[in-house]
Amino acid sequence: MSDKAIRTIVIVGGGTAGWMTAAPLALKLPKTCEVVLVESAEIGTVGVGEATLPTIRHFNIALGIDEADFVRKTQASFKLGIEFKDWGHVGNRFFHGFGDFGPAIENRPAYMYWLRLSRVFKDMPSYEQWSMATMMARSNRFMPPQDELPSITDAYSSAYHFDAGLYAAYLRDYATRRGVKRIEGMIEHVEQHPETGFITALKLRDGRRVEGDLFVDCSGFRGLLIEGVYQAGYEDWSAMLPCNSALAVPCAKVDPLTPYTTSTAKAAGWTWRIPLQHRTGNGHVYCDGYTSDDEAARVLLEGLDGEAQGEPRQLRFTTGRRRKSWVKNCVAIGLSGGFLEPLESTSINFIENAVGWLLQYFPNRECRPELADEFNRLVAQRYEYVRDFIIMHYKLTDRTDTEFWRYCANMPIPDTLRHQIETFRETGRVVV
Repeated sequence: MSDKAIRTIVIVGGGTAGWMTAAPLALKLPKTCEVVLVESAEIGTVGVGEATLPTIRHFNIALGIDEADFVRKTQASFKLGIEFKDWGHVGNRFFHGFGDFGPAIENRPAYMYWLRLSRVFKDMPSYEQWSMATMMARSNRFMPPQDELPSITDAYSSAYHFDAGLYAAYLRDYATRRGVKRIEGMIEHVEQHPETGFITALKLRDGRRVEGDLFVDCSGFRGLLIEGVYQAGYEDWSAMLPCNSALAVPCAKVDPLTPYTTSTAKAAGWTWRIPLQHRTGNGHVYCDGYTSDDEAARVLLEGLDGEAQGEPRQLRFTTGRRRKSWVKNCVAIGLSGGFLEPLESTSINFIENAVGWLLQYFPNRECRPELADEFNRLVAQRYEYVRDFIIMHYKLTDRTDTEFWRYCANMPIPDTLRHQIETFRETGRVVV
């Protein structure tokens, strides 16, 4: 161990982001590096993100987690994709299935042939029929990919729906068994080095001090360190992603247990439905400039397919990201680094990526700015890529039935997305 090596990492905040950060750090870093997590029961977590992308499987596998044990303890169900209702127009329905849509033909993507043939043959079968994941989901069936090449049984991917609170608790047990020290307490003051500005310690309300060399901010929207200490700044994307509110409520589960998430467009936003083993997660994402909170709650509750388990929980947000997620010896992961609405279940994937990049560019106590610059570049690139993907759902709709959808049809979009749209329209090629 060099005399410049990180000796103590302090994670501020638990929840999904905090424990998803602590678990791989505990597994991958040498035992000479202590990992400490500070959280308080007085501060609630958002905990509404229950749908994931297929990358979560690789995250769990990298931790050596037994899938059966994980599924049982987090009340998880399997996810083959997302069904979108009423997005293109009222009555429209399409499915975003995970995986390939048929094998390549003469080294060209299969979708290009489908596009050409669909213009010639009016009775051309739906493109969805080329997707194994989509067809299984339509039949409420699921079988894990078999990882056999070449085979139809591995031409798709899968993810999970799970209880975010149970997943955080699962990873907390995992991390503490591997040496992570959990401290319960409220942070009252942040101490900094008088010359470098590096954070040196956290002072808790009861007088305890928690010293560290590297601090990971998982404090949620507050950004206690990245914004509260370093004023990293925030890029506001609400002009292109106008939804700024959400209501979430669980309801009693109903059969059958569907292996997909459902997103249904509404007058001023959209609702989600996420099936778990023990309940169904529901929410309404909307813009409070185009509907009232009471009306949004009414739309949510009237759309439940089981008895509501409590009152809807309110959440306010501004879509965007921190201008810098790594400043000096502070790294923001999770909601402290930014937020994009959960339309494509990307929130947990942002955490996976950030933790992976932190390990890849793990610093010593000097925290060289070159490492921070590369981390910040990758995080910004990922946020902007997903931002454009989500904007596209709103921008390319034919809906004009409400003021909200008319705004979306005419709102400004980034040049990067405009280029993607124009390239596909003119050439049939997808820009990655």
